[in-house]
Amino acid sequence: MLQKTIPLNKQEITFNDFKKEVLSDYRIARISRECSLLGRREVLTGKAKFGIFGDGKEVPQLAWAKAFNKGDFRSGYYRDQTFMMAIGELTAQQFFAGLYAHTDIDADPMSAGRQMGGHFATHSLHDDGSWKDLTKQYNSSSDISPTAGQMPRLLGLAQASKVYRNEKSVQGKNKFSNKGNEVAWGTIGNASTSEGLFFETINAAGVLQVPMVMSVWDDEYGISVHAKHQTTKESISEILKGFQRDEKNKGYEIFVINGWDYVQLMDVYQKAAKIAREEHVPVLIHVKELTQPQGHSTSGSHERYKDKERLQWEKDHDCITKFREWILEFELETENGDILRFVDGEEDLIAIDREAKKEVTNAKRNAWNAFLNEIKSELIKATDLLKRVAVKSKNENFINKYTNDLSTISEPTRKDVLSTVKKCLWYLKDEEFSEKIELQNFIKSTQKNAQNRYSTHLLSETALSTSKVLEKKPTYAQEKNMVDARIIMRDNFDAILNKHKDVLIFGEDAGFIGDVNQGLEGLQEKFGDIRIFDTGIREATILGQGIGMAMRGLRPIAEIQYLDYLLYALQIMSDDLATLRYRTFGKQKAPLIIRTRGHRLEGIWHAGSPMGGIINNLRGIHVLVPRNMTKAAGFYNTLLEGDDPGLVIECLNGYRLKEELPTNLGEYKTPIGVVETIKEGTDITIVSYGSTLRIVEEAAKDLLQVGIDVEIIDAQSLLPFDSNHDCVKSVMKTNKLLVVDEDVPGGASAYLLQEILENQNGYEYLDSKPSTLTAKSHRTAYGTDGDYFSKPSAEDIFEKVYGIMHEFNPQKFKSLY
Repeated sequence: MLQKTIPLNKQEITFNDFKKEVLSDYRIARISRECSLLGRREVLTGKAKFGIFGDGKEVPQLAWAKAFNKGDFRSGYYRDQTFMMAIGELTAQQFFAGLYAHTDIDADPMSAGRQMGGHFATHSLHDDGSWKDLTKQYNSSSDISPTAGQMPRLLGLAQASKVYRNEKSVQGKNKFSNKGNEVAWGTIGNASTSEGLFFETINAAGVLQVPMVMSVWDDEYGISVHAKHQTTKESISEILKGFQRDEKNKGYEIFVINGWDYVQLMDVYQKAAKIAREEHVPVLIHVKELTQPQGHSTSGSHERYKDKERLQWEKDHDCITKFREWILEFELETENGDILRFVDGEEDLIAIDREAKKEVTNAKRNAWNAFLNEIKSELIKATDLLKRVAVKSKNENFINKYTNDLSTISEPTRKDVLSTVKKCLWYLKDEEFSEKIELQNFIKSTQKNAQNRYSTHLLSETALSTSKVLEKKPTYAQEKNMVDARIIMRDNFDAILNKHKDVLIFGEDAGFIGDVNQGLEGLQEKFGDIRIFDTGIREATILGQGIGMAMRGLRPIAEIQYLDYLLYALQIMSDDLATLRYRTFGKQKAPLIIRTRGHRLEGIWHAGSPMGGIINNLRGIHVLVPRNMTKAAGFYNTLLEGDDPGLVIECLNGYRLKEELPTNLGEYKTPIGVVETIKEGTDITIVSYGSTLRIVEEAAKDLLQVGIDVEIIDAQSLLPFDSNHDCVKSVMKTNKLLVVDEDVPGGASAYLLQEILENQNGYEYLDSKPSTLTAKSHRTAYGTDGDYFSKPSAEDIFEKVYGIMHEFNPQKFKSLY
């Protein structure tokens, strides 16, 4: 294969430099492939639980890595191991540490064993939670497994560059951007392009014209299902041709390239990077003719669904095989007529193959030993202690049997150790001696260590934690200034935008008209359409914009128009945003604020109260339910002082109600995790939140007329709830408890009841059965009567409370029915 030019990058390099780069790429590809091959064996032998590997995708990822600059961001999926190795952010030993779920962040810097292997991340934060200089490192946002779930976040990562390039107020944030020149790179498997999140993101990126390069790895299959069942025309680039930009219309630049063609891949990725970086135009690269040498994952064999012809084709077109052939055939004629080659013969590549295999084998062994030796040291400590315990116990024989069984396990888990120790403790329940206390302390210490390994960093644990932001009460003028509550929201957002130059607010109708309830009225005109802007009707990518921009140092407030519409984005919130800090062991964060409105709406689709599903899916996000706009505005001020994500649910029927306008807008803060007693009473405690509180207050007035004095507590925030345990203090006084909300039975009311009865031990102080009053189990019917007969009314609350008091004192409170 005689060539006249060196087809690598555009800068002038010597042939020796070119040769060195090519052979280095080959070596990285071989190391990555050996990791995939050996990783599969480790799963099948039981040392690892499950594995999905990047074999078959190595060569295009090498080309991608050369176009990837410091400051750029990756939002990919679990096939991208070669890329991470090529940019120097993943070693073979780290690869295996992740496969074994090593809980040491230094061993597995991707997630400290919290995610299965193949989920890659870099560290954006120092140990104190402050930002690193992201422009001086290669950045990978932490992967998630749900197919196409990486797409919405990718949009936000790309949009951040556009903001930094065009918005003067944030151009001094040099840790996050160099004049907006960063590219956000996405990857996805061809079958996953069938997901709605892919199409939603592709459309949004085309509208926004952000610097995003999207690579589709196409091996023609989605697990066992061929592309003919996945994609119209069996080609994502074919059906996206309408997105191709032209002289009259903005859109995408689209490239189609074979995944085994090293030379052309290098050229395409350089071109794609230049277009996205300089012009802020999104690019789609459809990388075809890729293979999966080991099938989809360790859960099965691809021989079951690929015929012999396809398997032979994959063997022949394996990207490393084709890369190898190109290296062996390459010849370059100099001006002097000399012939230059990369290698003298196949033996040179065989030597690289052998060295790669040896390196990976050693890395695997070192990773396993590092993982196992930690556990073995704990096992030795446990067995030594159990032997001493057995000598003192009348159940010596039983304890020795457990101890011997434990000591013979050659590859123990921490479960083996703790399970054995706990079972031995059971035999000591009627005995007392110092070794038993040591055993109890060993168990407590092990469980405490497990808390750090498996349960930390759900939220910020640094000085920046939102929970550490202290309350600051609103202040008021001497002469009352009563306004529509929406004015409080509008003027508080005005103050926020003046105070926090990195805040952006966006959503459906949020920009030009100032949101449907006028809470942003006039702010786009004042602050510009980069900081206050409209989006399309696409809730998942609205959230994705927020996540990505928050990961790059901005403080976005993403508006979802109504609470019910949050369901469109619930998967992104649950699987990506809520788990981000946890799954990176505190090394990444996205302090996104989500704004929405709900409660007491009419109709199935606008009922506004799917709270049980929200709180059970969003652990890792503060869920805040203010009863009025003054409280809501304070929550925004609080969240912006911390670095946790939060969801603020405003009362839709409260914007036109009158509230007194505070004089310290933008400054006062509603505390998170703190309840408020809004009416004191002696007979029964009612806990509720949001718009329902107004109905509770109405019922309380009627109850007072019949001699029942209700104490009303506003939960204010559901996640977290009542950190000071003020609810149980109320129950200690009233000895009766009712939780009222408009969610379905078993939803948020059940959660609140469990918090008060179990976590606060409220059951100790009750004289009667604790109760809940909720909406009916159906969805809310339309119209005034539909609402009345579907959700708790003032009359329902009156009769529920009266019934509790009747049971407590039937002589004084005669039965109503």
